[in-house]
Amino acid sequence: MKIEHIAMYVNDLEKTKDFFIEYFNGHAGAGYHNKTTDFRSYFISFDEGARLEIMKKPDVTDPEKAPARTGYAHIAFSVGSKEAVDALTEKLKRAGFKVVSGPRTTGDGYYESCIVAIEDNQIEITV
Repeated sequence: MKIEHIAMYVNDLEKTKDFFIEYFNGHAGAGYHNKTTDFRSYFISFDEGARLEIMKKPDVTDPEKAPARTGYAHIAFSVGSKEAVDALTEKLKRAGFKVVSGPRTTGDGYYESCIVAIEDNQIEITV
């Protein structure tokens, strides 16, 4: 068994798609649009692993995303090396995204950083 995809609702579908393409080498499939409900989505594939589905629908609410909450806390991307973690973290920082931790080696041995990324969602960048 494996995770096939993870889905998230967003406010700005195109901006979110472009974010994952630019910073995480994502590849977006053709967009989907249900004209009856105005639901729109893209599946974004990466070099390995599960896909990410980003979705937009007019009646979806957007409550404040408190860092400490139940539910999904973050999505993590493995970039292959400590140097790549450092470089991507710096690139995102220069682009105006908030770095909330790292890059550092955690107590359980991960070399990682964590950023508050597109639409206030946290992303871990790890080796």
